[in-house]
Amino acid sequence: TRRIASRFPRRIELDGVLLDEALGRVLRHPTVGSKSFLVTIGDRTVGGLCHRDPMVGRWQLPVADCALTLLDFDGVAGEAFAIGERTPLALLDAAAAARMAVGEALTNLLAAPIAGLGEVRLSANWMAAVAHPGEDAALYDAVRAVALELCPALGVSIPVGKDSLSMQARWRDANGERRVVSPVSLVVSAFARVADVRGALTPELELGAGESELWLLDLGAGRDRLGGSILTQCFGRFGGEPPDLDDPARLVAFAAAVRELAERGLALAYHDRSDGGALIASLEMAFAARAGLAIELPDGVDPLAVLFAEELGALVQIRVADRAAVEAVLARHGVEAFARRFAAIDSGDAIVVRQRGMELGRWERMDLLARWHETSHAMQRLRDDPDSADEERAALLDPSNAGLAWAPVFDPAADIVAPMIATGQRPRVAILREQGVNGQVEMAAAFDRAGFTAVDVHMSELIAGARRLEEFVGIAACGGFSYGDVLGAGRGWATTIRHHLALADAFRAYLADPTRFALGVCNGCQMLAQLADLVPGATHWPRFRRNRSEQYEARLVMVEVLESPSILFADMAGSRLPVVVAHGEGRAIFGADADPAQANACLRYVDGCGRPAETYPANPNGSPGGLTGFTSGDGRVTILMPHPERVFRRLQLSWAPKAGPDESPWLRMFRNARAWVG
Repeated sequence: TRRIASRFPRRIELDGVLLDEALGRVLRHPTVGSKSFLVTIGDRTVGGLCHRDPMVGRWQLPVADCALTLLDFDGVAGEAFAIGERTPLALLDAAAAARMAVGEALTNLLAAPIAGLGEVRLSANWMAAVAHPGEDAALYDAVRAVALELCPALGVSIPVGKDSLSMQARWRDANGERRVVSPVSLVVSAFARVADVRGALTPELELGAGESELWLLDLGAGRDRLGGSILTQCFGRFGGEPPDLDDPARLVAFAAAVRELAERGLALAYHDRSDGGALIASLEMAFAARAGLAIELPDGVDPLAVLFAEELGALVQIRVADRAAVEAVLARHGVEAFARRFAAIDSGDAIVVRQRGMELGRWERMDLLARWHETSHAMQRLRDDPDSADEERAALLDPSNAGLAWAPVFDPAADIVAPMIATGQRPRVAILREQGVNGQVEMAAAFDRAGFTAVDVHMSELIAGARRLEEFVGIAACGGFSYGDVLGAGRGWATTIRHHLALADAFRAYLADPTRFALGVCNGCQMLAQLADLVPGATHWPRFRRNRSEQYEARLVMVEVLESPSILFADMAGSRLPVVVAHGEGRAIFGADADPAQANACLRYVDGCGRPAETYPANPNGSPGGLTGFTSGDGRVTILMPHPERVFRRLQLSWAPKAGPDESPWLRMFRNARAWVG
């Protein structure tokens, strides 16, 4: 690393680099631009205890600084996770790169309401090309800088880690030996327990909090070093001085100040600035809330350095009326010297950068959002159905797109089954699963909260006769991947039932019993749809096939509850609510003899204006008319492709009023089942 670094100039020349071109290149760079093409293909909700995932706000943009999970289904305690990585800096200074990785992990983690840095535990993943000239020494420098110097000074421990020390490849061709060598890399994962996850901050700006502004908390203390930054990479200007974590005490004070601001309600939004610099961080905050910004740069500074330096630090939204209180907090912690007002916030569409009253740049927010999403769209278009990718881009850039909404027609806080639960009677419901199903825990928790006794029942128990369906007043077939992550898994589950004649007769009798109910979700929905001939009044149900996008879809989308005989949605028709989807085969396909109008649809995807969703991603699987839930003729058997059981605890959204103590309106669905049982 030292030998390679010596090849680079010590000073970076940015002559001829214009602000607009710099912004466009950086926004399109894969390390800075939207990662939605990756985020939306992985299940982030399984288990039902995910409080914060990468997607933020009513337009679901992947800008979150950290992840938050809950410890259980009753409390609000949990844990926070964040990652830091600054590998390109190792070409210039391996020790600085390692320190910056730790610093980035911590500034990301501080979006969560952790008690302090002393609560943080790190996992260090080291990668290096040992035995390559200079790399052993660089690795030694980096490990020493983090393990023996930085972390003890911060009061942070590293109890676990791993290493990959063969990060080089060699081969021969006609020109002789070739070699590719990776620089020393440290990927840091930071973890901390959280007493109350509801105190977390996100990058989504609050536009209803009165006049507000963004403040930059600059841990680089004005040095604005560009070495190794995305800006310099985009223009091939390598070299220069890299950013560094110069003063551990400054980071400790920064952490204490951020936590006090959050606890006192003085911080409305928060975003780490490590990827792309302060301008990119502020834009991501504006994208998440569809806000405008007026950025004012100090006199006598290089605009490119101030806007794109990837020094440690964060942007914090505060109310103008709270400015004096914020300054007092910063002064009390000794960080006022490197904190300053960065931008004014408004509800408009313009992003403006000024210095000394001169306008350096003016853009429409949607134009910049298009640049930020461009690379993700291109990747998605190559990998998936290109029409779906184009529809998602069009929806993202549609100024009339209202995003997700929260509009129940009932009182979600009303516990309609409280008198029944008070009697101590808790009817038994079978939480049914097959090999590979993974949604049974959150399903059981939802039914338990609604007043049932949830019993784990595996298909093997029914086949062996250890359990009988008639023991239960209801059955809930859960989501997941029966028989592994293969196409047609729901059909395989249904085939298991059909190939055991006694079991098929038991399901036929159970599903026809007017005193019993059944629910199938996701994989369970696919399974029950295959057994439609056993369900009275389900002749016109569809089957579910591969999503039109040709990809697994894991999203938070919006649905409308339709008028139907379903006992689960007895008083919910007309409600428009966010709900989780996580499936690869959710597209409803009606047979030649099936009539969608007679399928007793009870749920359909809608857009932000409440219209039936025909386009992606508001309709994530391509089902006709957005239809995604169906019920039997008498309403006792209901199949749903979305996952309402996963959001009864996790749906803590800054733009949505809380329905009650840590509950979402979807809990009413399970309580309706309890009320029907009586």
